[in-house]
Order: sequence, then structure tokens, then C-alpha cells
Amino acid sequence: MNSRTFDGLGLSSRIRSAVSQQGYTVPTDIQAKAIPPMREGRDLLAVAQTGTGKTAAFLLPIFDRIERKEIAGGSGAAKPSVLVLAPTRELAAQIGESAEAYSRGTGIRHAVVFGGVNKAGQITQLRRRPTVLVATPGRLLDLIGERYISLDAIEVFVLDEGDRMLDMGFIPDVRRIAGMIGGRCQTALFSATMPTPIETLARELLVDPMRVSGTQADVAIDRIHQEVLHIPQSEKTAYLPSLIRDRGMYKAIVFTRTKHKAARLAKQLDKKGLPADSIHGDRTQNQRRRALDGFHSGRIQVLVATDLASRGIDVDDITHVINYDLPNEPESYVHRIGRTARAGASGHAISMCDPSELPYLRAIEKLQNARITVNRDHDYHVEPPREQPPRKKRRPRRTGVPAR
Repeated sequence: MNSRTFDGLGLSSRIRSAVSQQGYTVPTDIQAKAIPPMREGRDLLAVAQTGTGKTAAFLLPIFDRIERKEIAGGSGAAKPSVLVLAPTRELAAQIGESAEAYSRGTGIRHAVVFGGVNKAGQITQLRRRPTVLVATPGRLLDLIGERYISLDAIEVFVLDEGDRMLDMGFIPDVRRIAGMIGGRCQTALFSATMPTPIETLARELLVDPMRVSGTQADVAIDRIHQEVLHIPQSEKTAYLPSLIRDRGMYKAIVFTRTKHKAARLAKQLDKKGLPADSIHGDRTQNQRRRALDGFHSGRIQVLVATDLASRGIDVDDITHVINYDLPNEPESYVHRIGRTARAGASGHAISMCDPSELPYLRAIEKLQNARITVNRDHDYHVEPPREQPPRKKRRPRRTGVPAR
């Protein structure tokens, strides 16, 4: 079987047609590795970052198994056969959009449920007997408690972005949900990293899993021009509008560390004549959707976001990513800059580094095993403090009676 093409992965003709209509002909590394064992019904433990095509890596083989009737259709208004659990509303909505695209022409029904919006529309979706349910943990547990959903008929359980589930404190909910599934089912766990708690969770949920990982190239690091500006924190806001204009950034994401800063920065950019909006945890689902729609259409030039949104934005033509604040976890940097250089395009990532953020920069460079180019060609440049080499430990002086 040739895994270098979708035709060679054994997917049904209707699934291949739906993929082709999306303009994809060659599977990514994680898709080529994950689809065959998923089609065979094996449990899967996959290390896959955002931007690697992991959503298709589990949806396509699931839809193929439904097409081959290895997975039953929805057996009741509240009994889906497939459960995909996602940590955020944005990711759940994105998976739902992908499910819509990949199931086109198959008749496979799906539903998406998440918090922050009225339940009525979601309950209507559930009454249509979806085979595939995409959900966030909190809203799923609410609807189970209100008897709108039962997990008795689940045959496939996918846990997406396990490490983000851990970061957001959802692991107890995940264990609770897994315990509600009636009987043995195929289980797949996808995570960008594998910290010890996720490894432990995998041992609890998975039986003899196939372990796969996507290559770093899938995150398009080699197509992203990275640079760092050493600039005081107090000058970042003043310089940002000039940076955006001078570089001709027509579609850019700016990442901040806090929700308050994201909201404030978006308003300041808007006042400077740069159409901007923000997306962060305090915004309602309708506000987030409006911001994303505006960004996707081009009405919004700059989207200011926190890390919560770094895995929920699926826009192919983002030209620049700006790290207004450097993340304190180097993996988050990779997730952030992975929003650009999509679909074969090149991209730019610019990091604004205050001297206090220098340890974060060095951690990022260590992760990538390469120094990031420093751009000194701006009015606010400050040379970072010289890093002292580690001092050699002095041997302790011996005390007491000397040896004879």
C-alpha cells in the first residue's frame, strides 16, 4: 500500500473525492502514519502538532470505517457512535468544519457541542441522530447530565490535543467521560507533547496502541523566516503599528500573554487605523466567531490572541505572526508561529523580546537547536545583557587533620 498518496491509503472513493475537493492530493507525514492503523481499528497514540493535518488523520479513517459499515450509524437521538473530544470551542468548531467537508456526499451526520452558546441549537443537532459527535468536556457532561446524550454506543473515542486538555485542567473530566463509555472501543489520543500525566492517561485508556509521530517539517518551520527584536516592554506598543505598516502585513496574528493585554492592544491598533480584533478566553462564542470571520474575510487586518487561540485558528494565508510577549513554554512558540506558512506558503515570525524575556528566547532556541536572527534595524533596539558563562564550581577546601 502506497501511503504517499491518498489513493494509496485504501480510503473509499467517496472519502477520496471529498479530500480531493478540498485541494489535497498528498497526505502529510502524520496522516500517512495514522490513517492505516486507524482504518484497522487499532488504538493510536500520536504526537502531532497543530498544522500537521492531524484532524484529517483521524476523521478520514473514521469516515472510511463508517462507509464500510465497520462502525454503526447513530443508533438513537442521543447515542452517537464516534466521540471526538477537544479542549476548546475554537478547535471543536474547526473539527466540525472539517467533518462537514470530508463527509460531503457520504450522508454521514455529525454534531458539534461546546459551551458559551445556547444549548437549543445543539440539542436540535443531537435529535438528528448524528453518528459523529465533536464536543468540549464541560458542555458534553452538561448534556449527558440532562440526558440529551448517552455514550453507551460509542465505538471510537478520539482525544485531541491531550496536552492542552492537561493545561486547562480537563483531565479529571476526560477520565470521567471515558468511564461513561459503554464497553470496549477504539481509542486514539493526539497530543503535541507527551508530558508524564498524558503518558499515564494513555496507559489507562489505550490497549496495545500504535505509536506514531509527525515530523517537525509538517509544522513548516523551514518555510518560516524567524527574527527577534530586542526591545523594552515599555516601547512595544509604540513600535507595533509601525512594524505592521512598514512590513506590509495584510493578515497578521499578534500573540500576548494575557487576556487583558490582548483586548487593550486590539483597541489601540484599531485607533491607529489598523483594523484589529481580539480573541481570548473572556470573549463570548459569538464574539470569537465574529472576530475569526472578519479575519478570514480580510475585514480584520490584525488578530490579537492569547495562547488559548493558537490552536484554534485555521486560516491559510496568514502572512505574519508577531510574538508581542514571548511564551514561557517553548512548545507554545512553535504552535504560535505554525499559524503562518500554511498550504505550502512561506511566512514570517517576529518576536519582541524584553531583556527579562531572554530566558524564554534561549529556551526556544534550544528547542529548535538554532539561534534566531536578531534584527537591530529599528529605533527601539537595546542590546540584551551579556550572558555570563557558567562559573566553574570551586573545589571545597579540605578541613581537619591533613593526611600524613
